[in-house]
Amino acid sequence: MAQTVKCISPIDGSVYLERPVATREAAMGAADRARAAQAAWAARPLAERVTLVLAAVAEVGKTTDRMAVELAYQMGRPVRYGGEFGGFNERATYMAGIAESALAPLVVEDSDAFLRKIEREPFGVVLVVAPWNYPYMTAINTVAPALMAGNTVILKHAAQTLQVGERMAEAFHAAGIPEDVFQNIVLDHDTTAELISGRKVNFVNFTGSVRGGQAMERAAAGTFIPVSTELGGKDPGYVRADADLEAAVETLIDGAMFNSGQCCCGIERIYVHASLFNAFVDKAVALVNSYKLGNPLDSETTIGPMANVRFARVARDQIEDAIAKGATAHIERFPQDDGGAYLTPQILTNVTHDMEIMREETFGPVVGIMPVADDEEAIALMNDCQFGLTASIWTRDTARADEIGKRLETGTVFMNRCDYLDPALCWTGCKDTGRGAGLSVLGFHALTRPKSYHLKKA
Repeated sequence: MAQTVKCISPIDGSVYLERPVATREAAMGAADRARAAQAAWAARPLAERVTLVLAAVAEVGKTTDRMAVELAYQMGRPVRYGGEFGGFNERATYMAGIAESALAPLVVEDSDAFLRKIEREPFGVVLVVAPWNYPYMTAINTVAPALMAGNTVILKHAAQTLQVGERMAEAFHAAGIPEDVFQNIVLDHDTTAELISGRKVNFVNFTGSVRGGQAMERAAAGTFIPVSTELGGKDPGYVRADADLEAAVETLIDGAMFNSGQCCCGIERIYVHASLFNAFVDKAVALVNSYKLGNPLDSETTIGPMANVRFARVARDQIEDAIAKGATAHIERFPQDDGGAYLTPQILTNVTHDMEIMREETFGPVVGIMPVADDEEAIALMNDCQFGLTASIWTRDTARADEIGKRLETGTVFMNRCDYLDPALCWTGCKDTGRGAGLSVLGFHALTRPKSYHLKKA
């Protein structure tokens, strides 16, 4: 009997869809076809590849209403937010706009004596292992520049969002990208590992858990296949005494709660200068109490269920642990909280770094808030974490934010904003968040290898 993967809808716990897992033979065959198709794809003019990718993105854009509903069924995001096409399109379009310059040869010398240059060469077959929390946007981060650069792509999407990979494949093929150039495959862990360890692919991009990233690196050990990872996060926000309090509350709490807190760069801990602490907490509590938890298909719902009951259990366990250790919970249980995927968003104070809620990734709609005396205390607490994806500083002093940012162990420093991915800037992390370089010029460089030419003219 063929192995299958089920997507359990967080709306009601029913099976939304079920798909067979590719056999080992089918997966290896797909990789072989991708490799065979790559040379011809790379031989096409760059402008043609870019045009085809943009056409594929436009195809996805034709079904945004369907996208929003399907995402609600698969991972619980309310339909009122309209899916992900805005960010999906923004990222692909930006990468298209810089493709020619980012991939242009670096000419060191072109004289009567020598032509010396460094060109960018596609790796070959790129394996993208995409997560469920922003399933279109996280996938396109790598899929678009990889294809533009001349690689072929195999997409393995998360079980929770199986349909996203299918929809992307439909759109890309409808736009004219050959089926062997972009393939969506349902894979199990063992076959994924074998594709890597057996060198059936040439580059791996993985977004997911620390444990998953470690498995990818173990599979690639000794192969010299590059593995780009974006893993866990515990992103902090710091509100200085001179901050715009209203803007800080509105943006940081949205950064903590949007998508039911299931954001790679969501805010999971907030440090507020003691002079603003009580006012910040009061406003934050009022804002969260205005949310409507419920069925994501209801246009009135502002916060939906978490994507899976087991994800909600992690958040509940961390909340209970914190309360048992002295934390104060400020949000009374919402009527729609069913003890399962539907979880009351929560604000905690009297928290310390001895609690998991301030140290371990929660990936849910809960945030701990601590008062701090000054910048030095805030910096020490922000860095007291095994992760490093983004950090947000709220202040009117740009120079001071820049100084603080230089001391933070993180991939991106924000001032007066958070929870946003700018495609012109490198998306990267440090520590247990992993290593990699997504989007920006560096994203193209990450998906290609340098090739040097030293030509002595006769």
